[in-house]
Amino acid sequence: MALTIISLMKQVPLASEMRMGEDGLMDRTKAKSIINVDCSFGLEAGLQLKKQNPDAKLIVCSMGPPSFEVSLKKAIAMGYDEAYLLSDRKLGGSDTFATGLAIATMLRHLGFGKGLNEDFVIVAGRQTSDGDTAHVPSQVAENLKIPQGTFIETASLVDGKVHAKRIIEGGYQMMSLPVPCAMSFTPTGVEPRRKSLAGAVKANRAKVTVFSIEDINLSEEFIGLGTPGENGSPTIVSKVANVVSERAPIKMSSGHNERELVSSFLDNFKAGKNTLEVKEAKAKVEKTRDESLEVIDFRNGAKGIITWAEVVKGQISRPSLELLTPARELANDLGNDTKVTTVLIGKNVGELAKELIAYGADEVVVVDDERLEEYRILPFSEIFAQVIKERNPEIALFAATTAGRELAPRIGVKTGSGVTADCTSLEIGEHKHRNKETKVQVIYAPLLESRRPTYGESKLATIIGFVCPQISTARAGTFAVPPKDESRKGTISSFTPKLDESEFVSEIIETVIGEAGGQALFDADIIVSGGRGTAGDGMQLVKDLAQALKEQGLKAEWAASRVMVDEGVSEYAKQIGQTGKTVRPKVYVAVGISGAVQHVAGMKEAETIVAINHNAKETIFNNADFGIVGEYEDVLPELIEKVKNGFTFGIEAKA
Repeated sequence: MALTIISLMKQVPLASEMRMGEDGLMDRTKAKSIINVDCSFGLEAGLQLKKQNPDAKLIVCSMGPPSFEVSLKKAIAMGYDEAYLLSDRKLGGSDTFATGLAIATMLRHLGFGKGLNEDFVIVAGRQTSDGDTAHVPSQVAENLKIPQGTFIETASLVDGKVHAKRIIEGGYQMMSLPVPCAMSFTPTGVEPRRKSLAGAVKANRAKVTVFSIEDINLSEEFIGLGTPGENGSPTIVSKVANVVSERAPIKMSSGHNERELVSSFLDNFKAGKNTLEVKEAKAKVEKTRDESLEVIDFRNGAKGIITWAEVVKGQISRPSLELLTPARELANDLGNDTKVTTVLIGKNVGELAKELIAYGADEVVVVDDERLEEYRILPFSEIFAQVIKERNPEIALFAATTAGRELAPRIGVKTGSGVTADCTSLEIGEHKHRNKETKVQVIYAPLLESRRPTYGESKLATIIGFVCPQISTARAGTFAVPPKDESRKGTISSFTPKLDESEFVSEIIETVIGEAGGQALFDADIIVSGGRGTAGDGMQLVKDLAQALKEQGLKAEWAASRVMVDEGVSEYAKQIGQTGKTVRPKVYVAVGISGAVQHVAGMKEAETIVAINHNAKETIFNNADFGIVGEYEDVLPELIEKVKNGFTFGIEAKA
């Protein structure tokens, strides 16, 4: 049977054209839409696989309004053979759970994933620019019961299997995936091609097949806008707020040359940064509840919080320890002896359980199996689903690492739960709901309010769900690691899952991880980060400044913006920003970085931010404490010389 390559594509609105509606939610009806950037790399990945397999058929699928046909025809112009669109008003407001279910149902309608020995490969972009969840590829794969690989850079077919390079924190993995399988691709793969003249003619004549939910026999039970206690998506957006900068006006350096500019900067730095005017705080207003309203506890007996402890090179990853901070706070707010349980999966990992208890877990469930030495999505998701079925937690938390961002949504499909991605705030709250028919208003409580930046970090959305466990992933670096208390007492228990050999069909050929899994950036006191403006010398001066600081005895590291990773100048482990790491150093030096909101999201928590750029109008200066307008090649050598002579950005060297 000939191979079929299926590309999943989405159109996204331009964030700059999004408007907030009267209901406090985002209105995209008047915003211009474009093909999601990451999806274009998925499209190209499909074309690359076709090059290796000339007899393969290429189809492209999407879900959205009829206007999406234009983008689907662009895929045909690139070289795809057929296009399918699932378009139905009843899908409006669907969350990623509903989207994954709907797309998988359409693919089954087309004859894929029905348990036959089909030869097909699904390719997609890593994530979408409007939501940045990275959920749908995992959810489609779970709905079709096929293996997956996410954050894939390159892939090729070898002896009937897909060999893929997967980007992970601090390095990469070489994987072997059986066919059929699903893969999502990073923007570091092969640059998407332009449409040809012949392709444009073909696309103009092509017909896009449009399905309704009735055509593919999709039930309305789990799609569309969610309604508490009724049909619809398991999660909803309860509110959206604008993100407002809380940083004081910048102090700019002055001078006629690089020497004067750097000297002015040192004077400004020693004098201290500007501060915001602190207004008299208003007395905290206690939230009151209308006692006349019925309070509905939707949890149906679910209780407790469960987290996952990811193990990297024999150590618990820092983001997994960070999770215990919000987990403990949520448990305290819920009260009633709510416990935090952490699941620890691996080979010979039992000794790490005590460390998790010291950091805040009440119980550690250890799953020890020699086959689980390295993380693999299929057995790990199945184990977690079995633990959830046994323990029945109300909340499940994962770190938004490359592993966590694919594991959580796959588990969500298994448990029928919605998933909120990349959260920066987690709180216990409540939700008022008025029944449209009876007009009766009730309160759903207690529930998890998961807040996450969205639409290019310009908005902060609050997501709530009404299916337990309520699942969220937390952005790495957002929460502090809780203080370690060796005297804490807890329970260590073992769990033996029932695993079929089919859970191990994907193989890890090789894992290459340096720098302890990329954790050094989280521990650094000073980070020197380079953007497009440092491409001329391959960021060498950025690295030289970081090295000079190290030689002064400081914990300094160099990093990069996304564009430098996409262009191959830096590895992904060094990327700062919305799709990279969120860091909190004492000093962050942004060199040649424009200040896109996606990058600012990863560095705005730094105590002090220094911006160096040749363009005085760049946005980065609106998000910094100190600024130097000058050429990178001129300013940095002068600054490096100052560091060599003892300037340490006010940080004392470690003994």
